[in-house]
Amino acid sequence: MKISAVILTKNEEKNIRECLKSLKFCDEIIIVDDFSEDETVEIAKNYDSRFKIYERRLNGDFAAQRNYALEKCSKDWALFIDADERVSKALALEISKLKTQNSNLVGYDVRRQDILWGRKMKHGEFGQIKLLRLARKDAGKWKRQVHEVWEVKGKIGQLKNPIIHNPHQTLREFISDINWQSSLHAEAILKEGKRASVGKIVLFPLAHFARNWKFRLGFLDGTEGFVAALIMSFHSFLAWSKLWIRQREK
Repeated sequence: MKISAVILTKNEEKNIRECLKSLKFCDEIIIVDDFSEDETVEIAKNYDSRFKIYERRLNGDFAAQRNYALEKCSKDWALFIDADERVSKALALEISKLKTQNSNLVGYDVRRQDILWGRKMKHGEFGQIKLLRLARKDAGKWKRQVHEVWEVKGKIGQLKNPIIHNPHQTLREFISDINWQSSLHAEAILKEGKRASVGKIVLFPLAHFARNWKFRLGFLDGTEGFVAALIMSFHSFLAWSKLWIRQREK
């Protein structure tokens, strides 16, 4: 098993160095940069000249960006990592052991350990995430422009150790990100033919909060769990409100 690691970047000078450091076990690293305005690309180039760096506009379509990166991978397997994520040492060792094994699996789900404001989240939306991040590069394609998923054909395994994720380290950053992502989400659900209504604008965010805070036991993550559940319900409110506004414009 030869692995191409893939990172999508945009103004990630604070994160890119530590991310790259955690990927030393990979055989190739592909960076697709959305024309960063900071030192992201320079840091990557200086870190290791063997990295392959491409510039391409995201244009609000994460699936297209990831599929472009897949085309650039020269190895048989691809590992997708975000710039604010780190492959834990245990996960790197686990994947390295896979490289010497023969298997009929075409991909592996990976658990993501989110750390918000210094707290390891164990519940709610940020504590129960499993993502397909390691797969044969020809097993499938990424779908959906935001909240994208990697759809592959074949049997999927499960890795034991986590990816470490350090997102939204300030409230300003968190709110800014969900404002941007909710706009992309509104565009995506519009393309899917969904319609907004007053009921959805009111009830969907409430249901989103209840699911994360109560049913996914987010309350066990304390104040951090409450704030995370509240902001993600606000994301739902923004997305459906923006969709409603788009409908009125037509």
